[in-house]
Amino acid sequence: MLVVPDPKVVRGLLTRYACLRIALAENEGRERARELEDVSYTLCITMGARTVDEAIAAADTLLVAQAAGRGGVQEPDGEDGEDGLPTSLSDCSAPGDIPSVAP
Repeated sequence: MLVVPDPKVVRGLLTRYACLRIALAENEGRERARELEDVSYTLCITMGARTVDEAIAAADTLLVAQAAGRGGVQEPDGEDGEDGLPTSLSDCSAPGDIPSVAP
């Protein structure tokens, strides 16, 4: 039996990953690097992938399939990017406050 991850959890992981990548690009410190490692690992495990790139591709496929199942309508999630993911640290809740993923 194939287990399909909850799309809301996947979107949360992708959002957290994007925010952490942005934070690191803006020199937010070593703590963020550790958090990025953790969320990258979790994303890989959740998506059954060996690399972050594979996990992101699998997550994208899952979310596109979910949107197609709803007639192509994506749920609004309050983010500013075209795909719903943050494009700057200011899109991530409060600057420096990286959103967490609820289990």
